[in-house]
Amino acid sequence: MAALVLTAINDPRAAGATLTEVDVSPDLKQARVYVTHHRGEEAAREAVKALNRASGHLRHELAARLILRVSPHLVFTYDPSVDQGFRIDALIRKARAEDGGEP
Repeated sequence: MAALVLTAINDPRAAGATLTEVDVSPDLKQARVYVTHHRGEEAAREAVKALNRASGHLRHELAARLILRVSPHLVFTYDPSVDQGFRIDALIRKARAEDGGEP
């Protein structure tokens, strides 16, 4: 999936997007693809819009590359966990620095 996003999408909003997880329904009819971006939440949300717009094309390309009985409908969603992790890490570093511990 990540290789498809890199090669099959020409929308600049999708450039720099990182796919963090894919949840596929048990019947393989739907796949929820979680997306983050190195430039933050706003860039990730723009990438999600671009990827959802291109989801039909990506589904077609995926079906051509994989031998599947059913090609899943792709739904792209922003994944806040990476940004939350960075915020938590920053808070921990700040607390350690204030306590006189190592940064």
